[in-house]
This record gives sequence, C-alpha cells and structure tokens, in this order.
Amino acid sequence: MKKYVCMILAVVMIAATLAACGSNETKKVATDGSTSMEKMIGALGEAFMENTGATFTYNPTGSGTGIKAVKDGTCDIGLSSRYLKDSEKAEGLKETVVAIDGIAIVVHPSNTVANLTLEQIAGIYKGEITNWKDVGGSDSEIVLIGREENSGTRDGFESITDTEDACKYRQELTSNGAVLTAVAENANAIGYISLSSVKDSVKAISVNGVVPNEATIKDGSYPVQRPFVLVTKEGVALSKTAQEFFDFAASDKANEIISAAGVVPASN
Repeated sequence: MKKYVCMILAVVMIAATLAACGSNETKKVATDGSTSMEKMIGALGEAFMENTGATFTYNPTGSGTGIKAVKDGTCDIGLSSRYLKDSEKAEGLKETVVAIDGIAIVVHPSNTVANLTLEQIAGIYKGEITNWKDVGGSDSEIVLIGREENSGTRDGFESITDTEDACKYRQELTSNGAVLTAVAENANAIGYISLSSVKDSVKAISVNGVVPNEATIKDGSYPVQRPFVLVTKEGVALSKTAQEFFDFAASDKANEIISAAGVVPASN
C-alpha cells in the first residue's frame, strides 16, 4: 500500500512539474534580415505583442544574412527585400510575399534634378554619366552611394536597372539609414533606399516621369519596386507563437498596419 501511494505521489509531482513548465513557457518570435523592412516589421511585431503578450525580436542584419539565419536555424522567420534565388529554394527555403515596396532614388534637397529615366540611372551607376549637368543639373561630379553586397535593396535595384556587378560605388553602406544620411550630407550624392525610409532630409525623384508613392507602386507604374518576403524552411514547423505571428503578418488583418508603414500589402 505504501509503495502504491508513493507511486501516485510521484505521478502527481511529475504532472505538476510539467504543468508548471508549460505555464512558464516563453512565448517568443525571433526575426532576422532586411533593414528595409524595419518600419513594417516593427509595427507588426508591436501589434502582435500587444495582442498576445509574446516577445518579438527583430535583428536588422540584411536580407542575405536573414535568409542564412533561417537556413541555419538561428531564427524563426527570415526577412528579405528580394525574391529567393533558385539556389536558396533548392536548399529548402520558402518565400511568402507580404508587401510590395518602392525603392526610392534619392538626392540632396538642393539638387535641381527632379526626374531620371531608368536608362539615365543605369548610366549614372555604371559610371557612364559622371556629371549632374549631363542630366539637367549643375556642373558637379555625381557621387554614387549604394548598399553592401548582402543587401536585398541593392539586389533589387541592380536587377531592375540592369547594373548588377557594374556599379561604380563611392560608398557601399550597410543600411537604409546610412545611405539616407550620406545623401543628406552631400549635395552631389545620389542613392537608393526603401520608400518607407525616405525623410525630409533627402529628395525622392521621379523615375520615367512617375512619382514614387503607394498609388504608383500598387498600380505598377513606378518601375523600381520589390517584394517584402517572410522566409521559412520547408518541412520545419514553426513554434506555435511564431506560426501565429506568421499567419497574422500574411493575413488581411495586417493590411492596415502594413499600409501605415508606407508599403503596399500583397493581399490587396
């Protein structure tokens, strides 16, 4: 009888321990990747935390690093501002587009140039056009600012302008904010950043006569645009909390938050 009672007590203690562990389980989501997605993913993460009490983290490392983090299993969801390459898909990675973002071509506010064609932008970044006077501006050398090699923004820009491996950058910077600051501090600079990152310290110019804004991105008339992608791994289940965030971010419920962040929801 005594042995039987001890066995019952042991079972009860184990059950209590398991219950305690379950109740103390940390609800968290770890994301990693694109700096261009910072404003949007930050707003989505904040709304998710308010609604669920979960912990949400975002590591702004760049698209390539975020994609690698998913592959290596060091984050729940990767963030990419470009489509996955075939080689990445072959490694079992999966993309889910949640928004479309414009890549703004930015110059110093004092620059009189207000519009460039895609061909002119390509010529500038290839080093074929080196003076602002050749595109209607002042007689000044053009200073080329771009992103680092791992950047999804750079990948999107170079793909659209057909300048891959041909750009003559003066500076290759690691974030939208760094590019914005460099252009804001140099009257002769030109750079490219996420439209959602544009501030009054720079001027976003038209491309092919089309102003970059939500309407022109949505209707496709603004030519320099790219996706915002959630990256996951095929065959690897997300945690319950990470799956809940993924489902929220990819649903119509997130549209208002995504639009408020300055990008166009993919589900529109």
